[in-house]
Amino acid sequence: MKRNMIRGLLAVILTTLVIAHPHSAASQMMRSCAGRSEVVKFLDKNFAEKLTAVGLINQNAILEVYAAKSGTWTLIITDVHGVSCFLLSGDNWETIPTLPGLDT
Repeated sequence: MKRNMIRGLLAVILTTLVIAHPHSAASQMMRSCAGRSEVVKFLDKNFAEKLTAVGLINQNAILEVYAAKSGTWTLIITDVHGVSCFLLSGDNWETIPTLPGLDT
């Protein structure tokens, strides 16, 4: 039940961020989706970002987080057809290790 609540909350937050994220009219017209291999190569070549985390959204899509040692990160969604779309990106990514004995 807790997992379903978290998934529902994440879906609402992501949807809100995508809708509310400020974009200029010009940037909205730019292509923000491409084949997954193109997106992965772009992130590696331009930002040295590597796959850091992945999660199943539903039977039709996965969420992927790419991050670099420099701290840049990109969040993409990839569908079953291999099309990836950029959702968000930012700076100061930190991976927090799980502490021994803590249940998550």
